[in-house]
Order: sequence, then C-alpha cells, then structure tokens
Amino acid sequence: MFSKFTSILQHAVEALAPSLPLQEDFVYHWKAITHYYIETSDDKAPVTDTNIPSHLEQMLDILVQEENERESGETGPCMEYLLHHKILETLYTLGKADCPPGMKQQVLAFFTKLLGRIRQPLLPHINVHRPVQKLIRLCGEVLATPTENEEIQFLCIVCAKLKQDPYLVNFFLESKLKAMALQGSASVITEDMIKDQEPVTTDTGQPGQPEETPGAAGAEHMEREDELPQQADELSFSLDELNVTASTESSAACTNQDYNLVNSLLNLTKSPDGRIAVKACEGLMLLVSLPEPAAAKCLTQSTCLCELLTDRLATLYKALPQSLDPLDIETVEAINWGLDSYSHKEDASAFPGKRALISFLSWFDYCDQLIKEAQKTTAVAMAKAVRERFFIDVMEPQLMQTSEIGILTSTALLHRIVRQVTSDVLLQELVYFILGEHREPETLTDINRHPLRHRLIEHCDHISDEISIMTLRMFEHLLQKPNEHILYNLVLRNLEERNYMEYKPPCQEDKDVVENGQIAGAVDLEEDPLFTDLSPDNTLSAQEWLSASPPVSPEHPKNDGKTEVHKIVNSFLCLVPDEAKSSYHVEGTGYDTYLRDAHRQFRDYCVICLRWEWPGSPRSLEKCNLEASFFEGHFLKVLFERMGRILDQPYDVNLQVTSVLSKLSLFPHPHIHEYLLDPYVNLASGCKSLFSVIVRVVGDLMVRIQRIPDFTPKLLLVRKRLLGLEPEGPIIDHMTLLEGVIVLEEFCKELAAIAFVKYHTSATP
Repeated sequence: MFSKFTSILQHAVEALAPSLPLQEDFVYHWKAITHYYIETSDDKAPVTDTNIPSHLEQMLDILVQEENERESGETGPCMEYLLHHKILETLYTLGKADCPPGMKQQVLAFFTKLLGRIRQPLLPHINVHRPVQKLIRLCGEVLATPTENEEIQFLCIVCAKLKQDPYLVNFFLESKLKAMALQGSASVITEDMIKDQEPVTTDTGQPGQPEETPGAAGAEHMEREDELPQQADELSFSLDELNVTASTESSAACTNQDYNLVNSLLNLTKSPDGRIAVKACEGLMLLVSLPEPAAAKCLTQSTCLCELLTDRLATLYKALPQSLDPLDIETVEAINWGLDSYSHKEDASAFPGKRALISFLSWFDYCDQLIKEAQKTTAVAMAKAVRERFFIDVMEPQLMQTSEIGILTSTALLHRIVRQVTSDVLLQELVYFILGEHREPETLTDINRHPLRHRLIEHCDHISDEISIMTLRMFEHLLQKPNEHILYNLVLRNLEERNYMEYKPPCQEDKDVVENGQIAGAVDLEEDPLFTDLSPDNTLSAQEWLSASPPVSPEHPKNDGKTEVHKIVNSFLCLVPDEAKSSYHVEGTGYDTYLRDAHRQFRDYCVICLRWEWPGSPRSLEKCNLEASFFEGHFLKVLFERMGRILDQPYDVNLQVTSVLSKLSLFPHPHIHEYLLDPYVNLASGCKSLFSVIVRVVGDLMVRIQRIPDFTPKLLLVRKRLLGLEPEGPIIDHMTLLEGVIVLEEFCKELAAIAFVKYHTSATP
C-alpha cells in the first residue's frame, strides 16, 4: 500500500515539475529503474508494486516522441543513449532473473512495444538484435506460464519485422557454442553491473555498413555517464561472426546453428491456450516464407519443425475412431487451421469422433498452408517429411489392411485429404505416395513395383460396393488435381506408342461395316442403317449434326485423319437401341444438358493442362512401335471390367464408374481422345477400347431384353422413380439391369457431348 502511495505521489511531482529536455527526461527514468536495484532490500515484492512499469512506459513514450520530432531515419540522442549504454542487454538480464517478480512480463512488453512503435530499423543494431536473441530463448521454455501472452506477442513482432526485411533473419541464425556462451553471460545480477561498468562503443551490426557514430549530444553525455550496464568486451563478437550468409561455407555449417526463434514458436504451438498456439502457428507461417536460403536450410536441418508437423499429424490421425462413417468424413465442415473453435456441446449433428476428425483436418490444413507459403527449399523438405513420416509410416498400413471397415475408413480419409490439399509441393508427394514415381509403360506382372497403387486400383473392384465406390471417388478427385504425373502414371504412359491400333493404309479406313457387334469403319451417315432411326426427341437431328460439323475446306479437309465429329457423336447416341431408351419420354433429360456441362468442364481441364505442353495431334505412327504388345494399364483394365458389368452392378457403382471414365475422356490429350472417344479406330487384335466394351454390353442387352416382358414400360417407370417423378411402389423385377440400362444411355449421351465439344474446341483457332 505504501509503495503504491509513493508511486502516485511521484507521478504528481513529475506532472508539476518543469519539463526537461527529452534526453534528460529519458536518462532520469532509466536512472530511477537502476537505483531501485541499488536501494531496494525487498526483492520479493511484485514489480507492479514498484515504479518500474511507469518508468519503462515513460521511456517508450519519449523514444516515440523523439522519433516523431525528427526527420525520417535520423537517430536522436535518446535512442543513441539506449543503444550505446546497452539498456536492452540489462533489461534482458533483469527479465531472465524475473527480479522483482513479474519483471519478465515487463521486459517482454517493453521489447514488443519498442520494436512495434519505433519506425526506424532497430534490429540491425547489435545492441538490439543480440538481447532480442537472448530474450527469444526465454520464450516457450515452460508452457502455461503467466508470461505466455507477452512471449507470443514479442515473438510475433520479431517475425513481422523479419517479414518486412527478410535479410535480417541472418542475425537470428546462431552458432550453438556462442549462443550457449551468451546465454550464460548475463545470468547473475550484481550491484557492480548496475553502477561500476564503463560504456563501450556500439556496433551497428548492419551488413556492409561502417560502425555507427553517436550524435554529438549523445556522445557528450555518454562520456560522463558511468553508471549503466554493459557486457564484457570479450563476450562481444563481430557482425561477420553473427551474420550467416547463403555462402557454401555457411550452408555447410547450418547443422551447427540454432534457429531459436523457430524453436520458441514450436514450443508455444503446444500451449494449452488455443489463442497462443494459433499465434505461434502464424509466426511460423511468416518465418517459413522468408526467401533467405541459409534460413530455409537451417529451419529444416537444425529445428524440429518437420518432426513436429508430422508427429502431430500422426498423433491426431491415430486418435480417430477405428470406424467412421464415410459420409461424415466427406461432409464434416471444412475447418481452417486458425479457426478450430468447434464446440461439441453446441453441435446437434455431432457424431462419435467428430472432435478428433476436425482436429486432424485442421492440422492437415495448417501443414498444407504452411508448405504452400514456404520458401521452395523449406516446402520440399516439409512435404517429404509428411510423405515419409505420415503418409508412408501411418496411413499406408491402414490402407493395406484386410479389414473392410478399416479399409473403408482409411480410404475415406485419403479421399478427404486428396480433396483438401492445395499446395503443389505437398500434392506432388501425395501423388508419389499413392501412385509411385514410375513413368515407363505398365506390364501385367509389375504389380509389386508400387504395392499401394496396385492395392488401391484393386479396391475399385472390391467385393464391398462401399469400398469400390469410395476408392473410385478418390481416383476421380485425384484426376482433377493439377498434377501431370497423375494422368501420365495411370493412363498416358500406356498409350504413347499407340500400339492399340492396327495400322492400315488410309484408303481402307473409311469403311463402316458392323461386324460381330463392332464398328470397323465409316460411310456416309444418312446411308448407314445404324444411324437412320434417331429418335425425334433427340436434341439435334442427324441433319443438324451434319450442319454443325465443320464443312470440308482447306482448313478442314475430309481426309485430315480425323473422323467427322457427327459420325462419332451419332455412334455413341445410337449405341443403345430404341427399345432400351427411356430419356425421350421424360422432359429435361435431353442431350443439351450434357453439352453445357461438357463445355464448362473441358474448358476447366484445358486451363489445368495448358502448362503440361501436350501435343496437339497423335504421335506419328511411323515413330510408334506398333509391334509391341498393348496393355491399357491396370487402372483402365479395372474400369473396363466394371463397365462391362454395368447391367449387373448396383446403380451407385455404375454412376461412379461412368463418372471416372467421363473425367478421363475430358482430358485434351490426343491419345486419350483417340483411344476413349474415337469409335472408328482400327483396334489391333486382342485390344479393347471404351467403345468396344460398350458395344459388347449392348450386344448382351439385346439378348436379355427379349426375356423380359413389358421391358420398355418397366424401364420408363424405373427412370421416373430415380428422378423422383413417381412414388416408390412395388418392387420391379430385373431392377439392377433396368437401372444399368438407364446409366448406359446417359453415359453414351455424355460421351457424345464430350466428343462434340472437344472436336469443335480444337477446330477453333
């Protein structure tokens, strides 16, 4: 009580006293602080019961006022005094000792406000960045301390300053031996430190600049001032020793350096106070983005950043329930890493494990964003660590297990990760994890080259429909990611040689004969009986398709190697016989809806693939090895097998299989277009294409239709039920087949639309 009264009385005296010049006022407040340590005998009273906080605040106000009164960039006598007399070194010592109790908080707040409120660059001065370094080491040492808030505020202001001037980060890469020496150099406070040491000349600590000379007023006062603290000369070290450059020598020494700013922030990410942890994560986000190569190398080699990211991912993943509903995994709201404020008690739609799932997805989002923002070297190192320490060590055993429940849950989580990843570098590592790095053509026997890839492809045709659907959905979203290796690894490497074709002279290619259920060539559309009975309810008639196709011209000659688009379109539209069609009986199910969707999706795919520099036309047959045996690859093989069973599979499986195939067909690569969308390709013996697979399905359908009475009315009823136009009623016989026929019809319309859009886009300059 007495000390508080004394403080109030002193403030009143100061207010009534005549104003002193700023420098004298500044020195007065600093002397008042140092005299406290000389005169006090009670070192257990909290600092809030002393005048120290008030004097520190007055010193800050004076420094700000001085800067505002001077020209930009000019250092005033008060600032020179602070630098010359190493006031920050002494404050660090007092804060480390926490004398009086609570002093550490005051010192942290002083440093934070000084760096935040003063506009001129302070960190280049050795008498600023050296005590700042030491104070950084005190942060995060113990979690849940009363000073955590001040610690994180201080660390974040340092990070913000480094973001403004990235080269300054080199001051914070420290030799471990020197760091230990400096840490121990100011651990004991004695009266001699307060009153008996002489000042020394200050280094600016700025690379390539001469030693700073104090102003005349400041120098005069420094010569007569002998009461303020300093570190011993032998503990000073040159700027050249402190500054770590990106040279070969410094890079080689990276593993012998400390990056304590990162280490302190990493410690605070573990704080039980969520706000502190988020601020620490924000600080790390700033640091990893700094462009300095030496800092990037030190960050990944001399800190535990990569280990912390991946270990926490692993811990949160392992905390998930063994069984989660795939729908819950897919639909749980996307939580950004900095906004993880989910309250289970307030959530009426909570499910077991939701809290754990959100925590895992939030931390994965943070890792993804961190890698996305990071300097390239740092990003690559962090992404590789995630792949090795999390994807391979933790996720792969779960994906390779035999338990159906475990497979379903782990595949659903992988699907969510594929959807969520946005960093190109992390996506690359995720792709290599799923598919491997191989790019040479596949063979039937290379299933062990990347076991996970083969297992996931096998799961597309799993005995469990749920596992099949989830795995197919994962591949569908993977194909939409902006990474060239995905499509090349799954499909393109097997099509490069075009050895699915049987080469014939051009004059023999224009036949259009239906033999054994396969179309081998092409003749005039209007003379082909397969195409003469188009439904009148189709969006475009045969004549309209003809007029929509490019006319024969020097730019589009009839024998330019491309089958006319109207023939391709009608080949798909007429594959399903009229008695197996039901869409023309229902309004709003016409072909035009697919045209609009195909146009939008193809445009999006072209944007993604533009940077991959794909060829505009198929590889010349003269350069292809047509004698080599053709294998479409395990992925297409499974998709074709699934497509061949479309009349006997559940409706949801069929929707997913056709969805993946349509996504593949949209890619603007000439070999994909030729193999998947050109019915008139002369297939080599023993080869199959998407069109030939559908033709075989239609042939089977024609036989089976004869055995089902009232086939067409039943088909129409099933379509109306699927569209919600008819209420559910009695079970209809052959429901699986009828639903399969509906999917088949829609898929053929979709392929026709894709072929049309792709041709006209490529034909337009």
